[in-house]
Amino acid sequence: MAELPSLLLASLNPSTRKQAEQSLQSLSIQPGFLSHLLTLVLQTSQDRAVRLAASVYLKNLVKSRWEDDEPHVADGDRSSLREALVPAMIQLSNASDKAIRAQVAESISLIAKVDFPEQWPDLVDKLVFSLSDSNFEVNIGVLETAHSIFRPWRAEARSDALFTVINYVLSRFTRPFLQLFLHTATLLFSSPPPANLAQIAQAMVFLVDIFYDLTCQDLPPDIEDAHAQFFGPENGLFLKLLMWDPAELQGDPDDTTPSLPSQIKTRILEIVELYVKLYPETLQASASVEAFVRAIWDLVGGGKRPSVADDGLVSQSLRFIASAIRTGYYKQLFSSKETISGLVQGVVVPNVSLREHELEQFEDDPLEYIRLDLALPSMGGLGVSNDAVTRRQAAAEVLRALVSSGLESETTEVTGAWIGQGLNEYAANKSENWRAKDTAIYLLTAVATRGSTTQHGVTSTNALIDVVQFFSDHVFQDLQAEPGSIHPILQVDAIRFLYTFRNQLVKPQLLSVLPSLVRHLSSENYVCYTYAAISIERILFIRQGNQLMFASADIKDIAPQMLDALLSKVEKAPTPEKVAENDYLMKCAMRVIVTARGALADEYARLLQRLVAVLGVISKNPSNPNFDQYIFESISALMRFVVQANPSTLPTFEEALFGPFTIILQQDIDQYIPYVFQILAQMLDFHSGAVPPQYRTLLPILLTPAAWQQKGSIPGLVKLLKAFLARDAPAMVAQGQITQVLGVVQQRLIPSKLNDGWGFELLQSIVQYAPPATVKQYFKSIIITLLTRMQTSKTDKYVYHFVYFLGFCLAVGKEEITPDYIVNEVESIQAQLWSQVLANFVIPQAPKMPPKDRKVVIVGLTRLLTQSTFMLREPLAQAWPPTFQALVKLFKQEQQLTNKEDEDPDAGITQVDYEEQTAGYQAAYSRLAAAETAPVDPVAHVKDLKAFVGQELAGLSGRAPSVKEMLGRTDAGVTGPFVQELAAAGYNI
Repeated sequence: MAELPSLLLASLNPSTRKQAEQSLQSLSIQPGFLSHLLTLVLQTSQDRAVRLAASVYLKNLVKSRWEDDEPHVADGDRSSLREALVPAMIQLSNASDKAIRAQVAESISLIAKVDFPEQWPDLVDKLVFSLSDSNFEVNIGVLETAHSIFRPWRAEARSDALFTVINYVLSRFTRPFLQLFLHTATLLFSSPPPANLAQIAQAMVFLVDIFYDLTCQDLPPDIEDAHAQFFGPENGLFLKLLMWDPAELQGDPDDTTPSLPSQIKTRILEIVELYVKLYPETLQASASVEAFVRAIWDLVGGGKRPSVADDGLVSQSLRFIASAIRTGYYKQLFSSKETISGLVQGVVVPNVSLREHELEQFEDDPLEYIRLDLALPSMGGLGVSNDAVTRRQAAAEVLRALVSSGLESETTEVTGAWIGQGLNEYAANKSENWRAKDTAIYLLTAVATRGSTTQHGVTSTNALIDVVQFFSDHVFQDLQAEPGSIHPILQVDAIRFLYTFRNQLVKPQLLSVLPSLVRHLSSENYVCYTYAAISIERILFIRQGNQLMFASADIKDIAPQMLDALLSKVEKAPTPEKVAENDYLMKCAMRVIVTARGALADEYARLLQRLVAVLGVISKNPSNPNFDQYIFESISALMRFVVQANPSTLPTFEEALFGPFTIILQQDIDQYIPYVFQILAQMLDFHSGAVPPQYRTLLPILLTPAAWQQKGSIPGLVKLLKAFLARDAPAMVAQGQITQVLGVVQQRLIPSKLNDGWGFELLQSIVQYAPPATVKQYFKSIIITLLTRMQTSKTDKYVYHFVYFLGFCLAVGKEEITPDYIVNEVESIQAQLWSQVLANFVIPQAPKMPPKDRKVVIVGLTRLLTQSTFMLREPLAQAWPPTFQALVKLFKQEQQLTNKEDEDPDAGITQVDYEEQTAGYQAAYSRLAAAETAPVDPVAHVKDLKAFVGQELAGLSGRAPSVKEMLGRTDAGVTGPFVQELAAAGYNI
């Protein structure tokens, strides 16, 4: 492993990265590798870049391999790493190791999520033992470790399992934690201040973080007992820390990083906001909230703390005030007009006004300006980072809280005066006073909004404000203005106003402003054209009920112009990274293609060329997963709708895509391979006859172990292999390729908890499409593989897939693969095995099948009960009554078993929103909505399920009189009404 440092360095260089990653991959499966990696992280004599790269690689290995057994981390390696991690964090306590320590802390968090407390029972005891009254360097490492383990609780849903872990921690950790908290606070307030004040303050940052972690789900008794010590309105620790601001720790006014006191204050206000939401009764026992509101006024009121470093503190202060208003418990504190006027003047208006920092960002870092400006306050929900919430948004949140808490008229009146004042100032001198109008528009937007979501914009408005009238009087003119005639921020404000209130405009109004937005796509200003793209994309996504508001006919004339403007901006960028930087442009192009559908049939060839050319540029250095998702989605959607409209266009797509896709596969550009497989499957699905030769040459590549290494590729590979099986199974049998497919299923997919579902999908395709003789050849070994996995690591998900697979095999009814054949094969493995499979898995699981799977399982169980002679003879006849009961329970939700004939077959693609597609490469499978096909119904011949069951049972009853006696052994409360319904329909059993 001597080459490990040089390999880690090589993995940071784009030109050597691929080779280095492959070498690291093969090293990483050697015994002891994880501990060796951690040793490298701790070697202070090593290059810092190597140590940091090693810490990141360690975290990524833990993330990808600890929970999933592919490839397996040996128990000895797991145990050694767990043993070494807490001492490693202590060793990394020095401030210079902060970045490395954060990666190791994340590794601990990931392992603890899986192993703690069962496999790691001494973790908390070790942390408590390591805490010190005097060595705060060590305390920082220990506390950061504890926070990394407890922090995930903030986002977890309440459950017995979670509270078992929390109670386990509280019983060992709370008291030493409280003692250290009080001791640390005493040191911070001591005079003269200790020499290591900064270290103690850093420890306090983590202590406050952990206080939030320990209280985020429920109030621990020890912390509840100490409530007055922390929250007391006179001299509680939290109020004292809010006022504490030693000169030694105050940062430079131009610094953008929050000082340690500022970080402590921000986190305390997060805790107080948490208490306001979760434990209001505890707070109401004293005048704590009133004291905190006064402290905030002293802290940030009247425009104090304007520096960027204090943005988090100011935003959190305003969020706390908004949360306190929303609870309704403190109405007397906020309801007077004087208080509202003071709030608007003292904390809202100063924080809504643009600062020089934002103007510089608008010019120099426009993408960051947009991201911050767009982040809705709702993103900073309970337990979620508030970093994304700007001062402006937090100030707007205070106004929204007042409006939605029954103080609409007072708030509207007070804010209205400020809005009027701003508009008058602008009218008096438009070139100088444009900021006044910007503030006015932002205030109007805030006070007019009652409810909003990231996806849909404003959903309800303040009834006292006519936003459409305001748009006509004050905003529309800026939307129409010639570039350069007004400040670009006012044009951006006009576009954002449309974006925000898109749901309040009717379709004719939106259609009338669409050309203006399209014009802004060609603006020279980055923020302006990007906002235009964002607004067009969201407008095209507006829904009325279940229908999209805009259809192909609405945009067919303007779509080519929009796409040309968007792609021109993308193509103009000088480097691959710059081309892929602005994913908002690509997302808008995708939405236009999805909305225009077949209307692009005339321009599609040129559009396809341009998309492929952009793909060629960005593939040189993939850098933005969102952009990648949208460009592949655009190619896939263009093909879907154009080929549907005109099947003769398919060869044009194949010609344009086969070349670039071959390069992607040859160069092993792993970020793009999952998309390539999906689009190849989509193209193959368009062929109704035999598989064309150029696809056949791909098959050997798809069946190599290397192709299945990357987890993100597996769903696309499965989709592609299913397309081959559906069209070419006999040829695959002749080439011995079915054996290779089964090898992948049995060795790679079924043993993996992550990928077992994909293995079942392939098995179902083999049963459905391979010749019966081939299925029979392998059926027994398949069942043995499935039952072996059931024995070694059963999960609920696996049982569901297993039961569906059996139902599928019983239902598809291929010649020779009869219910008796299936039962006999299972029994040949071990006598009485089929009755165990029924009793332990099929009978308990079948009634719980989700609606989409019920039809197949009903048909499968019906065929088992009525067509298997084994099920009518002892000993299996004992299983007939409970199996029939399971079948009857499946009919309890019969309404979900019928197909809606009038559903739009393309609804899936238009409904998909990609806001969530932010997981990194490899972390998740990036599904292409446009490449999805409607699932094939393997029992489409069964139109009426109840009639099918009735016919089969009535036929059986004529052949086998014992059925009546077996029915008598069922629970009449469950089966009686069902049998009566069948009799009423003419099926007598």
